[in-house]
Amino acid sequence: METTSGSAETVGAEFLQASCIFLKQDFLPKLLHCLEGMSDDQIWWRPNEQSNSVGNLVLHLRGNLMQWIAAGLGGAKFRRDRDGEFATRERVPKEELIAGIQSAVAEVDAVLMKFPEKQLLVRYPVQVYRVSALQAAYHVVEHFSYHLGQILYIYKLQTATDPGFYRQLSGKA
Repeated sequence: METTSGSAETVGAEFLQASCIFLKQDFLPKLLHCLEGMSDDQIWWRPNEQSNSVGNLVLHLRGNLMQWIAAGLGGAKFRRDRDGEFATRERVPKEELIAGIQSAVAEVDAVLMKFPEKQLLVRYPVQVYRVSALQAAYHVVEHFSYHLGQILYIYKLQTATDPGFYRQLSGKA
């Protein structure tokens, strides 16, 4: 895990910096590792019709990032089809999934890195809610982590491979 710089002078600045680090420097590389290590068949595999494929989860993460932060806090134009993120059975190519999630994380990072701390408690309309900017950022980080766990589980099921993300931290090579 990457850590913040330690230079933040306020709780708000630390929170925004930590949110960006989790999304861009911790979660995204893990997600990309999984996508790059899986075939299209593995990315779009689902154990049953009530479960999501990795491809559907990546589409869903992109939609969530764009709706809650890029559009919700940053004012970007974005029209989301949340139900379609889960319903699609058309295989979006791996390269397109990767480009889409990278672009969304970059947009969110840009919004959060320049987001005014004094606006963290301001409420914004997102979906059917009115949430504080702090709650929106917290939700997006938590939500990404939640679905990344599902993606990692499917990656391990499909590839029989341990991605080894924490081996270096524990001293095991």
